[in-house]
Amino acid sequence: MLQDSIKKSDVQSAWLQVYISSSEKQQQLYKRTLMVVVISQIFGGAGLAAGITVGALLAQDMLGTDSVTGIPTALFTLGSAGAALLVGRLSQRFGRRPGLAAGFLAGGIGAIGVVISALTNSILLLFTSLLIYGAGTATNLQARYAGTDLANPTQRAKAISIAMVSTTFGAVAGPNLVDVMGKFAVSIGIPALAGPFILAAIAYILAGLVLLILLRPDPFIVAKAIADAQSTTSNLPLEENSNLLSINRRGIFAGAAVMVLTQFVMIAIMTMTPIHMGHHGHGLNEVGLVIGFHIGAMFLPSLVTGFLVDKIGRAVMAIASAITLLISGILAAMGPADSMVVLITALALLGLGWNFGLISGTAILIDATPPYTRAKTQGSVDVLIALSGALGGGLSGMVVAHSSYAALSIIGAVLSLLLIPIVIWARSNQSKVQQNKDN
Repeated sequence: MLQDSIKKSDVQSAWLQVYISSSEKQQQLYKRTLMVVVISQIFGGAGLAAGITVGALLAQDMLGTDSVTGIPTALFTLGSAGAALLVGRLSQRFGRRPGLAAGFLAGGIGAIGVVISALTNSILLLFTSLLIYGAGTATNLQARYAGTDLANPTQRAKAISIAMVSTTFGAVAGPNLVDVMGKFAVSIGIPALAGPFILAAIAYILAGLVLLILLRPDPFIVAKAIADAQSTTSNLPLEENSNLLSINRRGIFAGAAVMVLTQFVMIAIMTMTPIHMGHHGHGLNEVGLVIGFHIGAMFLPSLVTGFLVDKIGRAVMAIASAITLLISGILAAMGPADSMVVLITALALLGLGWNFGLISGTAILIDATPPYTRAKTQGSVDVLIALSGALGGGLSGMVVAHSSYAALSIIGAVLSLLLIPIVIWARSNQSKVQQNKDN
């Protein structure tokens, strides 16, 4: 047994050495990893769209009240918080492949549970299944990190953007298949609103299988091996490399804050939009169209956003996120509720502001973390992102029930402005650190 273990270790060291000693091999694996992530994200995007589009409507139908319609979003974002922590820990210890595959497969199981809960009219099973379904949402978000493991600093935002833009294909198709999947569900004896979750189950399971089979060699394991080799050749102790994390704690805080705030504002307004539209006579097709534009704006501009984040800076794009969310909230609050043009524009801007914030915030976070703690830190930050989404989704229904959709939108617009002082504070500290290095 011991000899077999030694042989296995030697084989692993040999193939890792190929990547450690060749920058060309590293770039080849970087491109291959991006391709695999793109394929998985197409399926993953279709999976996450179901909960966003009809989760609140399904709860409203089963519970018969508007005041708790934010609970489904709160539940699957809360579930995604726990999953983000587990996926991050699994990835740190075993690599991206097992962590991401497990998360997507769990999300598929949760979607199956939602369909069964609709069939049996079981509220307890619905809520439990939505928690598990949230694992797919968390994994879909964390997959963006896999593409950055072997990227150099000037490629990071672009790598994030490629992963995110690929989500668009599934994420935009999902809401626009609501009516089709609803009719299919009815044809096989399942409630119409559970139809999109059939699509989600298939999509998430396929995404998990793609990663499990194709994400080899594991990019995170290779990245850690490269960092170890660089540490050894530069005679820099591992402990000193780990201390780099404490040097840029402001960067970690700023990156996390940008993503947490944008997630809170986006989830809160987006969750109640289908309910708001239903109250003003809009049907499922119109809801699907608005949410489709929203999700498209969340992901489709990513390639341009990634280029801008790398070229003009993380801080500038984070501030652009705050301004875009501000405009979106004001438009959603002030515009006529029966106007599809206004609703589409407001929700598209909401998605765009989230896109700016997520890509710039992710880049800030990656810049601030070394490989030795990177996946674990990313998982922990994504927990906060998910919890902020759960809080936004949970509070949104209460705010609208006791006030109005307009009040919710204005609150979101005002909160988004907090991003500006946070980013300026972190950037000023970074300038001071750079000046000290230069001196």
